[in-house]
Amino acid sequence: MADVTYYVALPFVFSDDGLAAGEATERLSANGAVMRAEALSRKPDHAGALAFSRTGDPSSGDFSDAWLIRKFGEVPDDLSTL
Repeated sequence: MADVTYYVALPFVFSDDGLAAGEATERLSANGAVMRAEALSRKPDHAGALAFSRTGDPSSGDFSDAWLIRKFGEVPDDLSTL
């Protein structure tokens, strides 16, 4: 199977431990992920959000590291733990 690129908007909410990832939503394009992330960051219960992409082969599960497109508001500095 050929590589596929997924575009994702991921919100962050305040938690007892600082910030926690909310529910990610897949979008059709990088622009769509950015627009959704910006909208999510404006919700009163969200600290911030980011848009990212990942490319890989869904059949094998091999994916490259996520590529940050844009962030809004408060998001963790170290995204490698997500």
